[in-house]
Amino acid sequence: MTDADRRSAQRAAIELSVEYKRLNTFFADYTRNISKGGTFIRTDRPLAIGTEFVFALSIRNLAEPLRLRGRVKWIVTSAEATESAPAGMGIEFQYASDAERGATEAVVEQLMMSELGETLASKLLGRKLGDGSR
Repeated sequence: MTDADRRSAQRAAIELSVEYKRLNTFFADYTRNISKGGTFIRTDRPLAIGTEFVFALSIRNLAEPLRLRGRVKWIVTSAEATESAPAGMGIEFQYASDAERGATEAVVEQLMMSELGETLASKLLGRKLGDGSR
């Protein structure tokens, strides 16, 4: 399965610090791509597929990290990793409500626009930014 087969939305190449807790141990890893639907966390210690957890993304210009709930959809173990497919886990965001989904998507869109520019962000999102369509 290729990365394109695994995800439902285009991802942007942006490096962010991500922190999460596993069995009373905190981990700090990095995500290098993010979409409105999920992210890939690069780690040599991926959680099991199906694991739900809360993680925090440190984003420049935000006073507090963005706290998100996610579910591990797929993993690449250290043994399977290659230069183009590093070890880590594909995360699908989980939302408690449509309002929470909308707020998170707005932050991700703003992040993509500030890091990549409006033209590329619009292309990745599949729409003109600010037009209100999702």
